[in-house]
Formats: sequence, C-alpha cells, structure tokens
Amino acid sequence: MKTVFVTVGTTRFDELIESVTSSEATQVLKFRGYERLVLQVGKGSLLPDADSCAHLSVQAFRFKDSITEDMKQADLVISHAGAGSCLEALGAGKPLLVVVNDKLMDNHQLELARQLHMDHHLLYCTCSTLIETLKNMDLSVLQPFPPGQPKNFANFLDKALGVK
Repeated sequence: MKTVFVTVGTTRFDELIESVTSSEATQVLKFRGYERLVLQVGKGSLLPDADSCAHLSVQAFRFKDSITEDMKQADLVISHAGAGSCLEALGAGKPLLVVVNDKLMDNHQLELARQLHMDHHLLYCTCSTLIETLKNMDLSVLQPFPPGQPKNFANFLDKALGVK
C-alpha cells in the first residue's frame, strides 16, 4: 500500500496536519497513487481519526520512541523543516517534501530547506503552496543525501544559517 508519512517532530504544527488532510490534498495524493496517510502530530491539538479522510486510510499518533519504521515503510515523507526530521528522512533515503512553518519568528527552517533543495535532496513549500506542490512535484529529480556523512549535514546547517 503506497504510503505518505507526515511528521511534525516534537513541535506543534496544526496547519500542516490540516493542510495535508484537507479534501483537496488527499484527492491529489490519491490521484498520485497513494493509499495510506500516517500522521505524527506531535504536540498539536489535532489528532485525526481513521475516518477523517475520504480518499485515504489514515493512522495518526502523537509520539513514538522511534519513527524509523514509519519512515522505512513510507513512499513519501512530508515533514516540517526541523533539522532532525530532515536528517532522519534523508538518511532513510526517502523522497522528502519539507513544509516550512512560515509563521515562526526566526525562519531558519526556510534557509535549511532552501539549501537542501538547491542541492536536489528535497522539495519544499509552505502550507499555502502544499496542494500546488503535491500536484506538480517531480520526485525523480531528487538525489540521495550521502549516507554516513553527518559532517556534510553539519556543513549544510552552517552554510544555511550563515555560520560559515
């Protein structure tokens, strides 16, 4: 069963959960061949139930000791732009669509997402452009993130955040 795994990490990002479970988003995902939506909703106030989406089967949870298995089983990962979540998805070798929370005061997430996108490791958008991105995304352009080289990721972070 073709699966999308959505993660917000330890944060609260209800806007992402609302956007990805909207009727329009789930229709687009269904059209693209996805059948299952697994949501890690973190501290958010939303916890969709199994019947919340007409087009896809839904499973939702707040936290687990590890989301490694959820990522391994996913055909697409949609994530907030937290460094830990990005690194885990890229390390799992999964196509990654990062949704930047543009409501954050210090929008360092955009810098990280933009840099990893420029290096062809992920696609990114905001909640307001999620539907259009899902419609038009071409996952074939993504290149694997080099495995076992956390220094490369640290360099990406430094570069993206203007440390170096």
